[in-house]
Amino acid sequence: MLAQSTRRRLFELLSELGGSASTDELAARLALHPNGVRTHLGRLRDAGLVIQRRVPRPRGRPRDEWAIAPAARPGGDPPHAYAALARWLARAIPSTPARLREVEAAGREIGEELASRAPTAPEQAIGDTLAALGFQPRIDLHPEGRLSCRLGNCPYRDSVHENQDVVCTLHRGLTRGLLGQIAPGARLASFVPHDPDRAGCEIEIEGIPAT
Repeated sequence: MLAQSTRRRLFELLSELGGSASTDELAARLALHPNGVRTHLGRLRDAGLVIQRRVPRPRGRPRDEWAIAPAARPGGDPPHAYAALARWLARAIPSTPARLREVEAAGREIGEELASRAPTAPEQAIGDTLAALGFQPRIDLHPEGRLSCRLGNCPYRDSVHENQDVVCTLHRGLTRGLLGQIAPGARLASFVPHDPDRAGCEIEIEGIPAT
């Protein structure tokens, strides 16, 4: 059901809104015609993913209002709100020096857990892990073991908007944790965050062993 792109977008939008919305509101947000949106919502309703309510108005006909069905299980799983939870956690952590040290240490532990144990070249292992996380990395290996990486996407952008210091510090720690497992002798020389909506964060690593 959610393999169809418009229905998937409608379901995700209702999830993000965290409540109900009218057909016209949903159509306006997605820049689509209300008639087409109504058809897709009807399919979602019939599949048990959303519920439809008829809301009376002081004048005119009642309007349709839509919300996520309480028992909805898209793809067989209950609905989740990981993105919202990540934003709330980022907002809740103060950007004090002591807390940022704790955040970076936690990131290093996560990076160590994520590091691939496959016998691949370090630059490939780093690129593969960052790609799996959604960063769309572009890796360049230079002479003398220097590696440059520019990230084409920020998968944490919503959380970064809440608290960039915390999220980018966690990511820096994660990168150090990866290095500690993939290339123990290498060093994170620089980690330069950029606007999460534009991406382009830069990572420089020195001491990548020759393969």
